[in-house]
Amino acid sequence: MNDYNYMSGFGSYFSSEDHRCPKSLPIGQNSPQKCPYGLYAEQLSGSAFTAPRKENLRSWLYRIRPSVMHEPFKLLDCKTNLSSDWNEQVPNPNQMRWMPFDIPLEGNVNFVEGLHSICGSGDKRSHSGIAIHVYLCNTSMDKSAFYNSDGDFLIVPQKGVLDITTEFGKLKVKPNEICVIPQGIRYSVNLTEPSRGYILEVYNNHFQLPDLGPIGANGLANPRDFQTPVAWFEDDEQEFQIIAKYQGLLFSAKQFHSPFDVVAWHGNYVPFKYDLSKFMVINSASFDHCDPSIFTVLTCPSCRPGTAIADFVIFPPRWAVQEHTFRPPYYHRNCMTEFMGLILGKYEAKENGFLPGGATLHSMMTPHGPDYNCFENASNAKLVPERVADNTQAFMFETSLSLSVTKWAEKTSQKLDRQYQECWKGLKKNFKLDSNKL
Repeated sequence: MNDYNYMSGFGSYFSSEDHRCPKSLPIGQNSPQKCPYGLYAEQLSGSAFTAPRKENLRSWLYRIRPSVMHEPFKLLDCKTNLSSDWNEQVPNPNQMRWMPFDIPLEGNVNFVEGLHSICGSGDKRSHSGIAIHVYLCNTSMDKSAFYNSDGDFLIVPQKGVLDITTEFGKLKVKPNEICVIPQGIRYSVNLTEPSRGYILEVYNNHFQLPDLGPIGANGLANPRDFQTPVAWFEDDEQEFQIIAKYQGLLFSAKQFHSPFDVVAWHGNYVPFKYDLSKFMVINSASFDHCDPSIFTVLTCPSCRPGTAIADFVIFPPRWAVQEHTFRPPYYHRNCMTEFMGLILGKYEAKENGFLPGGATLHSMMTPHGPDYNCFENASNAKLVPERVADNTQAFMFETSLSLSVTKWAEKTSQKLDRQYQECWKGLKKNFKLDSNKL
């Protein structure tokens, strides 16, 4: 039987059991005196017990051995550039662009070892803030599993397929798909080829679908297109390494059984994936360029209505039909911070220099917008219905927080494009005063 089977729906309450063990889910209660097949019951909570019902997240796992069976955690000596020290250098308000980050060609670097922090804000101890990372890896996580105590990971592959085994089942995530692994869930990333991608980490809350307001009941990312894995287990008594990200540091512990021994589970606190090609695009059919909020796939809300800790926004293939309009994104300064990445193709506002596997950061109130060539072409183009490239996918992590850049991103990686601001230098004065109207 295919190990990659999914259930559809976002925010749903699921029940799943491995086909090899029928009737392994207890009936009528969560924690019977003796579970079917001699399993252990274990609850994984993603919210406070007393959170409102619509926000209450938890899952019950029925596993061969409880996850508590491990040796003590010890600080892990790892070559990762993972960081959450947002005060390690002086803040930089300039527009920033990074060339594609290098996937390691020598040595074995797995997903955890290949984590590199770009920027972030807040405090993981008080669960307030976000972090943005890239991962650059070339080998699988053999007999090891990772979990994040600090927050949720939204993973955006740009190159290479991720074969992810979780406690809930298996996910296969390709470029132009995303996956979300909520706080605390253990998983292992295996590769068939070197891989590169982006990660948005949120400390405060969990991702949800944005409200649609006057759009109505349907559109954007539809709930039915999100996929959660069905239960899958292995009964392996070899030594495994459990890696925990805790308060920004990595710790490891040995255990002598597989962490992926969950035979059955039920709940609404789950990992999931989504195919970005299924996003229903909504756009202007008359005039003007719509705000990018219409391209929001997922949001992590703050306590302020309408203001996100983080939004995940995409810029997919679509039709542009606006009349008497400058169609690309306009020049703007924003009270939000915008981090952009490119999965494939070209981005309409910057066709030169912004490359797949690279990134840009436009910080709070720092001006940005289309480059010289884009402005000139769009200002003089014949306004006919036009397809915005079929083979493209850019995305944005947008946040209401002011982000600090890590030393690795600004200096050590040597990928920061110091000539980025040159793309606006060609913009010229077009103002003409009509002396007859003075």
